[in-house]
Amino acid sequence: MPLAALLIALVLGIWLGGHPRVLPGPLADVLVDGEALAVAGAIEKIDDNYIDEVDAGRLADAAIAGAVRALDDKFSGYLSEEEYVRFNDATHGRFQGVGITVSSVDAGLRVQRVVEDSPAERAGIRRGDVVVAAAGRSLAGRPADVASALIKGPAGSRGRLRIRRNGKTFVRRVQRATISVPVVQSDLRRAGGQRVAHITLSAFSSGARDQLVDAIRKARDRGAKGIVLDLRGNGGGLVKQAQLVASEFLDRGEIVTTRGRAVPDRSLSAVGDPAARELPVVVLVDEGTASAAEIVTAALQDHERATVVGMKTFGKGVFQTLLPLDNGGALNLTVGRYFTPDGRNLGGDGIKPDVRASDKADTKRDEALAAALRVLARSL
Repeated sequence: MPLAALLIALVLGIWLGGHPRVLPGPLADVLVDGEALAVAGAIEKIDDNYIDEVDAGRLADAAIAGAVRALDDKFSGYLSEEEYVRFNDATHGRFQGVGITVSSVDAGLRVQRVVEDSPAERAGIRRGDVVVAAAGRSLAGRPADVASALIKGPAGSRGRLRIRRNGKTFVRRVQRATISVPVVQSDLRRAGGQRVAHITLSAFSSGARDQLVDAIRKARDRGAKGIVLDLRGNGGGLVKQAQLVASEFLDRGEIVTTRGRAVPDRSLSAVGDPAARELPVVVLVDEGTASAAEIVTAALQDHERATVVGMKTFGKGVFQTLLPLDNGGALNLTVGRYFTPDGRNLGGDGIKPDVRASDKADTKRDEALAAALRVLARSL
């Protein structure tokens, strides 16, 4: 296929990806407008006239990536065919990891947690480090899920991570492995002389609500009179799971509303019989608490169901959808915004805690958790 025709087909494919009810054929002249033809024509001139031969696929990738960058949206991105394959492998469990949980920052991915005895720990990676490159690619400006897919790979394979720590940059070599990290971890603590549950929820993946309910019931059977729900470093996940998790603390009321230009408005409310209906709750958050984790935190805060303790959250008030393209790549495109029960959009500002507590990475004592337990004690 000639380069110009290829580029026009790609532009048309992108347009149709957002307008599936529109059919090609007689409408093609309407769909492929002057701007699309200008882009295709400019790239064809580069291909015809540049001093060296160029790769048509690389030019097409660059054109689409440039269009997405022009949106000035750090959560939207373009995945080339190779990156899209890698992304699908990672998200469907065919790739394994190095044992870190991360949150997105401008330079790449900030390490929020290092799993004990993992490849990352053995390589000397620490909490607070920023992974700025993986698989030979910069992670700056990439959405967190796309950047994370570049870190993952088959178990036993080796990778190079470029790390930034305290202004210095260095490389760590890691051997990937199958990492088993429970979504929910729970133990009993003391607050005001009473037993309470400290329940850590690391992601809103499929089944998160069921694991949480199991932890709540076991804690109650052991005499827990309150709960610290620890969402530090939780980068989010499935919105449906956020609805179900919040519903274990709320017996009624709105949890989140989503709105977008090309997607229908949707409002999700509490459902079912809460496992922690009357137990006092403190939600513990930090700058790595994002997306679905912020939805739950904001819902409990807005309904005055929980006190929020910790640091200001990440502030991800938007959601994305994946749109495959005709060239084998895909757009990971922001299509809507989240709104809390009080009508707040969390984009940029995040959630301000009711009680601020520093989460220090280099101390043996968990100061933020200690503060959360003190706050919970006042409600017992």
